[in-house]
Amino acid sequence: MEIVLTSSVHAALIAAARAAHPHEACGILLGERQAGAERINAAHIARNVHPEPLTHFEIDPQTLIDAHRAARTPGAPQVLGYFHAHPSGLAAPSATDQAQAARDGAIWAIIAGDAVALWRDGPEGFAALSFTIIES
Repeated sequence: MEIVLTSSVHAALIAAARAAHPHEACGILLGERQAGAERINAAHIARNVHPEPLTHFEIDPQTLIDAHRAARTPGAPQVLGYFHAHPSGLAAPSATDQAQAARDGAIWAIIAGDAVALWRDGPEGFAALSFTIIES
């Protein structure tokens, strides 16, 4: 499946990570699924409600509920996945990410510095995804 990320979302992910530093930024990836492709058109920044935001994240539950409710509207952006930052780590799933993964097929963007990597949270764990950045 082809994964497309708009340049504005790519920039927004990096900006969110910088703004939250030294805490972990987090949020929701929104877009559309088309035949053979997933296009991430928006990143909705969420409040990190984890009690230890320097090293962990938890997306504000109300933000998740609202995003999934909005996605039920015909033509509305779909929840394709989630993002979070590793302020002092790599743009790869940590041991904590691996342990807490839902294995639901969602896309995960992980940001470390200016690096953004996409991962699929599948039944066997996280798998790296190649993606294309397009102008937006």
